[in-house]
Amino acid sequence: MTLSPARVPTTGVRRLTATLYGYTFLDDFVLLYPVYALLFADTGMSLWQISSLFALWSITAVVLEVPSGALADAVSRRLLLWVGPLFNAVGFALWVLVPSYGAFALGFVLWGVGGALCSGSLEALAYDELDRLGAADRYARVMGRVRAARLLATMAAIGLAGPVFALGGYAAVGAGSVLACLLAAVLATRLPEHRTRPEGGGDGWAATLRAGLAEARRDRSVRGALLLIPAVAAVWGALDEYTPLLIRDTGVAKASVPALILLVWTLVTVASLLTGPAERLGTTGTAWLLAASAGALAVGAAVRTPAGIVLVGLAFGGFQLAEVLADVRLQHRIDDARRATLTSLASLGTELVTVATFGAYALLGTVAAHSTVFVVLAVPYLLTALVLASARGRAATARP
Repeated sequence: MTLSPARVPTTGVRRLTATLYGYTFLDDFVLLYPVYALLFADTGMSLWQISSLFALWSITAVVLEVPSGALADAVSRRLLLWVGPLFNAVGFALWVLVPSYGAFALGFVLWGVGGALCSGSLEALAYDELDRLGAADRYARVMGRVRAARLLATMAAIGLAGPVFALGGYAAVGAGSVLACLLAAVLATRLPEHRTRPEGGGDGWAATLRAGLAEARRDRSVRGALLLIPAVAAVWGALDEYTPLLIRDTGVAKASVPALILLVWTLVTVASLLTGPAERLGTTGTAWLLAASAGALAVGAAVRTPAGIVLVGLAFGGFQLAEVLADVRLQHRIDDARRATLTSLASLGTELVTVATFGAYALLGTVAAHSTVFVVLAVPYLLTALVLASARGRAATARP
């Protein structure tokens, strides 16, 4: 029986999205997540050594983010998506097989390399394949569900890490993490990729990188979309690391902290599933979303109660929603041949602003409570909302 024209792309979209969801779930299903700091401490690492490992991880991501995006535009994106998890698998295996500072450092470098190879590649492949199927308008919904899959994987890993650790210690959680990475690599080979190398691709990734940077300088709308992503994603991404401290300061028992953290991430996951309908918000709606989320963050942190943490979770959910919408805004504005390069450039900006936020938090935290710092760091979102609203107003005024 011959399939109707409408049925072929529908089937293709379903296959693509199912593979994307499975891949991203496995990529973040790392049982080592909640216990690797304990592994480092139990091996005898000092706090300074542990902090230096985290710094090495961030530096690797910053250095490789944009070059790896250019590489994804110059070669196969699917290739990088299955190679990336293999780097992660080797790093995790090193941690549990030869636990030492050198092995931990090399593992973080490999993890940073794996993450950089996949960052930008996934978004670019997803958008181009959806566009080929005539379903580019579904990108926001798909990427929202991709992020929800990642969050569900992280929460599942946190929940299962305890029982698995009880059964087999660090070796068991390490083996589970390596297995998840290997399965992710296998599943990545099932991702469709119909893209051919762009014209001039023979010049290599360096030429692709130069072309991507030139496009960002030349096109004001692309430049604005690039700047919006770190403006939305970085601050709340950094605040997430301090949320346990904010929760503890509400006076709840230490044993209740994980439950409230889980509540926060449940709200963020639900928000990720709303990105399809939220795409209709437009620029003005996104500005209102950011303003409302900033208000919820400030009030939720200021009241210093468990109920306030619910508001913080709602704020994080709003920021997550706005982050996906900002990514959609960028993807609609950039050329296919430089999609991964420019997506990675936005990720680099997010990494740099996140590091700056960590520094700001450290400075403010020496003289103020965690709740106060959260309130202060809600202000950048209000400013971003004002910029978006004013930009929309100028665009409306400029129309004939």
